[in-house]
Amino acid sequence: MSTTYGTFPGSRPRRLRTSPAIRRMVAETRLHPADLILPAFVREGIGTPVPITSMPGVVQHTRDTLRKAAVEALEAGVSGIMLFGVPEESKKDAAGTAGTDPDGILQVAIRDVKAEVGDDLVIMSDLCLDEFTDHGHCGVLDASGRVDNDATLERYAEMAQVQADAGVHAVGPSGMMDGQVGVIRDALDQTGHEDVSVLAYTAKYASAFYGPFREAVGSSLQGDRKTYQQDPANARESMRELALDLAEGADMVMVKPALPYLDILAKVAEAVDVPVAAYQISGEYAMVEAAAANGWIDRDRAIMETLTSVKRAGANMILTYWATEAARQLR
Repeated sequence: MSTTYGTFPGSRPRRLRTSPAIRRMVAETRLHPADLILPAFVREGIGTPVPITSMPGVVQHTRDTLRKAAVEALEAGVSGIMLFGVPEESKKDAAGTAGTDPDGILQVAIRDVKAEVGDDLVIMSDLCLDEFTDHGHCGVLDASGRVDNDATLERYAEMAQVQADAGVHAVGPSGMMDGQVGVIRDALDQTGHEDVSVLAYTAKYASAFYGPFREAVGSSLQGDRKTYQQDPANARESMRELALDLAEGADMVMVKPALPYLDILAKVAEAVDVPVAAYQISGEYAMVEAAAANGWIDRDRAIMETLTSVKRAGANMILTYWATEAARQLR
């Protein structure tokens, strides 16, 4: 019997997919627990954790449970924790003064976590006013009700100082005010906090996927944030924001959200020589959890696939609510 060998493929990529061992050996992208950062919410005035209904498995922590969560993240191999403070409703005001109170919930939480884990876990803090204002915007408002960019920068400088005084390792200015990185860098340097890093929220888009986060921080938002967060239609604009943040002294840069903006993440990662973060936000988390709860997808595989896609696009660090769980699986 004669065989026409030329009819068979000369190249067979499937050879490198034939077993788990081979696939592992040739994998181009590898997730590691150290890639992950855990966002965590701490709420003032509660005695037990409060579940966030739109984010199954995530809670508003008490001070005690936050300390425990930080230790668990550290033991799992997670690199950092990003803290968000949720003040009592009565403490919110137009200027967000609870955010710059040395005894405000976020500063207290920073001190708590620092006392628990020291320098073994990178302690990061959200540097923004939205959790602390009664109108829910990321800055102070002018007489016409618009966010006043430059007046807000003065508040951010104060926030940077009190967070650094509390012992934070890195601040994350997330308000998307023009010039925020430079003002914060100057405030830190002028108050003896030269070693505190700035993780710039460089490309933060006005996304529909923030919905569950509003519940998580008890947001009082009136209106929207489209005048200061980026338009989802724009890509070149993110590169302009990137250049400005780097010129102003950003140590690390971030793209937020992650999955809907993997193209932006890839552009940023290709363009810079500083570490790049991506934030897998509340709506991304909620989508996977909801689909899995309905039996529509394999939850564990979906979690790892989404995280791998973010890493593959160029992120060195990923903020994800699955950080501790995923780190344990990876180990």
